Amino acid sequence: MKILFATPECAPYVKTGGLGDVSAALPATLARMGHDVRLLMPAYTGMRVSGEVLDTIELPPEGPWPAAQLLPVKTANGVTLLLLACPPLYQRNGGPYVDSQGRDHHDNAVRFGYLSRVAAALGTAASPCRDWRADVVHANDWPCGLAPLYLAQARPAEPTAASVMTIHNIAFQGMFPMYTADLLGVPHQWRGMDGVEFWGHVSMLKAGLQFADAITTVSPTYAREIQTEAFGVGLHGVLQARAGRLTGILNGIDTDVWNPAGDDLIPAQFTAQDLKGKALDKAALQQRCGLAVNPKAMLFGVVSRLTAQKGIDLVLRHLEPLLAQGGQLAVLGQGEPALHDALQSAAQANPGAIAATFGYDESLAHLIEAGADCFLMPSRFEPCGLNQMYSQAYGTPPLVSPTGGLVDSVVDATADPARGTGFVMATSDAAGFLEALQRAMQAWRQPALWRRIQANGMARDFGWEQSAAHYVRVYEQACERAEAA
Repeated sequence: MKILFATPECAPYVKTGGLGDVSAALPATLARMGHDVRLLMPAYTGMRVSGEVLDTIELPPEGPWPAAQLLPVKTANGVTLLLLACPPLYQRNGGPYVDSQGRDHHDNAVRFGYLSRVAAALGTAASPCRDWRADVVHANDWPCGLAPLYLAQARPAEPTAASVMTIHNIAFQGMFPMYTADLLGVPHQWRGMDGVEFWGHVSMLKAGLQFADAITTVSPTYAREIQTEAFGVGLHGVLQARAGRLTGILNGIDTDVWNPAGDDLIPAQFTAQDLKGKALDKAALQQRCGLAVNPKAMLFGVVSRLTAQKGIDLVLRHLEPLLAQGGQLAVLGQGEPALHDALQSAAQANPGAIAATFGYDESLAHLIEAGADCFLMPSRFEPCGLNQMYSQAYGTPPLVSPTGGLVDSVVDATADPARGTGFVMATSDAAGFLEALQRAMQAWRQPALWRRIQANGMARDFGWEQSAAHYVRVYEQACERAEAA
């Protein structure tokens, strides 16, 4: 199949979260399966891309969008990058979505409306790539949400690519004033509740959900959750109405990057059969973070956005029982100032026992996964999550809440001692976290039990192959619907 994967970010070029990792791994896996995959993303400031640069494609100005270029780059993993080069829109300080002060770029509607417009064009007869037209346009999250709408708009006059819309986090919906519908070329008949309108605004995510030939999200449990009022963030009714097109597919992980037996970012590599290197990594993590180098201290790790959604406040609330039993905590992340300050204060009050590093550091993230004894991930909601999979691969049993992809990927060691790979909270609250924390600490004091939990986790296959095959089936279903439309 000819697959266009449209995304606002892709590791290692630009990454703010799990979408960046998915955008790197899923297209590469599809390419290894023999599909012709092209990945469309903006050419942001400071990107470093290596590969064979093909002929530049000129894009004339259109409506609110200035002239631009598509820069095709054939990469080593078999995926052709299509970099959307438009300096007035994408060459600026800050991140993909926010400026250097953390404020949304004022013209995000136009910036990502253009990304969607070009994605849709690549699935039509007027594709700017003259020798290539997508069979499927796979749009990811709200920045690509208008692509299914634009394809639906073109479809009455000509056959187009099928559209697939993936929700990585329904909390981010791409909301803009209704007047932007004029700028973006949204037809008047599609500006109501049955179209893009959401509480008087244009919602780019809702546009994708309303017009896509297929909808996916990143775990089976999250697919069920977002059809409820508690998790649907106002879009549960839309998803209930389109439930026949919604599929939950658990994300995979890049097992070349996240593999303790071949990880160049950790001091000592190790396997499930020989964990000596993990003990060395623990000592290295303690030393790097300024913790007491003590193999008998149970070391908990966190790599996360510092937000209430991630349950960081639950960790802070239960530092006392963790420390009372000789535990240690190493945190890497950035986010809400109040949680940042609370972690900083806790680290200052408990030198040698708590360490907090703010920002993002790929090598430290790998070292925490490798060197920690237990990984804490008590999210209040978690569409999929990747760190709980990394943790199991690195023999670091995770403690997780019973939501989304966490419950889909972690087997509770108390409920299922033979197959257990971690600790699943009974409830996503303070009481549930404390109870699971106590179970984890008790299990860690039983070396044979802990080794079995580690071995079970390290034996799991979280590679992308099964998930990618599931995506291909969704693509095929979407193509059938597009042909019938």
